[in-house]
Amino acid sequence: MELQDINQKLKETRDELLGILNGLSGDQLNKRKDPSSWSISQVCQHLIKTEELYVVAIKKGLKSKEDSFIENKPLEFLLDRSKKLEAPDIAKPTDEILEYQEIIEKLNNSREKLYEILNTVEDPSVLSKRHFIHPVFKEMLLIEWVRSLYLHEQRHIKQINEIKDGFK
Repeated sequence: MELQDINQKLKETRDELLGILNGLSGDQLNKRKDPSSWSISQVCQHLIKTEELYVVAIKKGLKSKEDSFIENKPLEFLLDRSKKLEAPDIAKPTDEILEYQEIIEKLNNSREKLYEILNTVEDPSVLSKRHFIHPVFKEMLLIEWVRSLYLHEQRHIKQINEIKDGFK
């Protein structure tokens, strides 16, 4: 999958997320089903932290001058919510109460940082030639880091919709 296609998927997925968040009250954003589950606000915090961590990883991977010969990872499993995945501590949300505007600003900021780094890449094919170690997937090409972002976000959109369905 080329960077242009991935960028389109990133935009579509983010637009879907923002559409779902639009109109939710502070209570709805910060309400949890139970003490062990995340609120919509916390899911968004997790998405923001993940995107920021990915930007750091992509920057580090781009510093390498050696080509990587790594197979693409099958990332579609990220969309399967029946398989529980534990977020690494560094990407876990806090209990901080966030209001709608603050969540939107943070989502926009993390996406801007991603686009900044991607726009500095003169030859996008380099993303398919460099890798960085992912905490879950191990060695992963940088293009796959970018691709997994929208899949990860789609996974959490499903989670947000499940939380919203619990409001009724």
